[in-house]
Amino acid sequence: MRTQVAIIGAGPSGLLLGQLLHKAGIDAIILERQTGDYVLGRIRAGILEQVCIDLMDEAGVGERMHKEGLVHGGFDLLVDGHRHRVDMNQLTGGKNVMVYGQTELTRDLMDARAAAGLTTVYEAANVKVHDFDTQNPRVTYEKDGQTHTIECDFIAGCDGFHGVCRASAPRSAIKEYEKVYPFGWLGLLSDTPPVHDELIYVNSPRGFALCSQRSMTRSRYYLQVPLTDKIEAWTDDAFWQELRLRLDDEANAKLVTGPSIEKSIAPLRSFVTEPLRFGRMFLAGDAGHIVPPTGAKGLNLAATDVKYLFNGIREYYEEKSEAGIDRYSELALKRIWRAERFSWWFTQLMHKFPDDGEIVGKFQRAELDYLMHSENGARTVAENYVGLPLDFGQ
Repeated sequence: MRTQVAIIGAGPSGLLLGQLLHKAGIDAIILERQTGDYVLGRIRAGILEQVCIDLMDEAGVGERMHKEGLVHGGFDLLVDGHRHRVDMNQLTGGKNVMVYGQTELTRDLMDARAAAGLTTVYEAANVKVHDFDTQNPRVTYEKDGQTHTIECDFIAGCDGFHGVCRASAPRSAIKEYEKVYPFGWLGLLSDTPPVHDELIYVNSPRGFALCSQRSMTRSRYYLQVPLTDKIEAWTDDAFWQELRLRLDDEANAKLVTGPSIEKSIAPLRSFVTEPLRFGRMFLAGDAGHIVPPTGAKGLNLAATDVKYLFNGIREYYEEKSEAGIDRYSELALKRIWRAERFSWWFTQLMHKFPDDGEIVGKFQRAELDYLMHSENGARTVAENYVGLPLDFGQ
């Protein structure tokens, strides 16, 4: 087979890149080692920055998002039982975020790709990338007992943290930065109305909590838990009981509990790979970086990676210029490190660190007090949360 761009991974970043390329008349084949149902079954983030919303529109798949997504102009900080609203809309000159589950975004992209008759190979086994440091890269994979080869101009590694693309980069040409946090997030999804019309971020003596949502009838809650905790030890009742201990009276009065649809524990890490380009292979999304979910940046960073990469590839074909692909890694990493910093800072601010002394808790309270009583402090939080402009600092 021959295509212009071979995309490894059919998660949001791979599908979004494929759709943007299709709209620009550029051929792409997507390979995915899992089934489509498995991809749709992954429970992930649901907060979209304006840049991500605009990209969905540019890809022609934003109609359902605008109908069903929930626009949020702020969120609450709950500290020591007292709540303070961060008015993002006012502090950033009218910017908002949208609550729209990653599963739904992925479904929209899958449906658009299927409707256009574009090639996505699911259950592609033993995917390997070859000759990406030459002008003639190749990808091989196994399907139905046969080995297949795709010849292409570029390889887009959208295959996640454990994918083959980053693992295939020469160790001498890659540098990885990582911070692992000493706790995880226990998440519970339930078909219950949200406890509040916006998100509530909680810093409590018992640890961090987050009250989030996917729709007006589906809620997502998180609790900070030790890394040693096992999901089997957390019954639904135990989860709801612990959540109540971390919320204020107002939230507890409105909290509707119910059986979990999904429950899992996710570790937190900050991770960045440099560079993101290796010859004619490019890393995007979780293949190149991971952020702790506190700042709601993971999906949005993947989308901006895709935007930079798409612009470079389109420029290559339409203008016969390699300037865009040459700058891809530099542009993407600038934005990545800014989002990594915010996610790290917000995580440090909102969580209880088991090995820190009481003085760190005092530092947290003092900084939160400043943020809640300083317009400039609150604006810093707001402008990072809604997402810095795509061309910020360029």
